[in-house]
Amino acid sequence: MKNLGLILIILGALLLVLCALVPFMADLADQNWYTWGSVVLIIVGLITHIFVNKKVV
Repeated sequence: MKNLGLILIILGALLLVLCALVPFMADLADQNWYTWGSVVLIIVGLITHIFVNKKVV
């Protein structure tokens, strides 16, 4: 649970890399969906990481 945010961020980054490097992914669907999906994964992962690891003093 503690690493859930980092896993989401890594998945978003991997989706961006796959979209850029694998040529057939651009032909399957509009490439904007992959870009928006990866942006959403990275933002949700960042917010999740902040809230999960926030320590209450």
